Amino acid sequence: MERPPPRRRGTYAKTPGRRQEILRTAIEVFAASGYEGSSFREIAARVGMSETGLAHHFGGKAALLAAVLQAREEEDGARLRLGQGSIAPDRLRDLVAHNAQRRGIVQLFARLSTEGTSKTSPAHEFFTERYERLRRASGANIRRLQDEGAIRPDLDADLVAQILLAV
Repeated sequence: MERPPPRRRGTYAKTPGRRQEILRTAIEVFAASGYEGSSFREIAARVGMSETGLAHHFGGKAALLAAVLQAREEEDGARLRLGQGSIAPDRLRDLVAHNAQRRGIVQLFARLSTEGTSKTSPAHEFFTERYERLRRASGANIRRLQDEGAIRPDLDADLVAQILLAV
């Protein structure tokens, strides 16, 4: 008698919730110690699983970092409705007020962006691409606002975008 082929295991209902718990914990650990000072082992222990179990959800520490960064980007984009990822001058007040309510993730993002200046950092490519995307989109948004008469037309839109991003 032939055996039926083994069934493929599907995703478990609690997997998305577990991933969110892991992301929250990783944010706490990365915020406290930075990426370099954190360990995959510590994150696994804090969520009550083995490193192998954690690796099942996120392939490794660098992949977990990428997921944390992506989650923050998605949250900001959804909350502030940032078209094309630009930071519009008229939305900066909303962004600052929102960030004032979530100190840990802001500290983490600032710390990781600093660590990301090193070409050896796993966050380097993320922050390089993010800054370039934001700079281009913000410059285009500023030019649109200039065309609408909301911003002085004699200002260099790309320079204003760089200054806004620096702030």
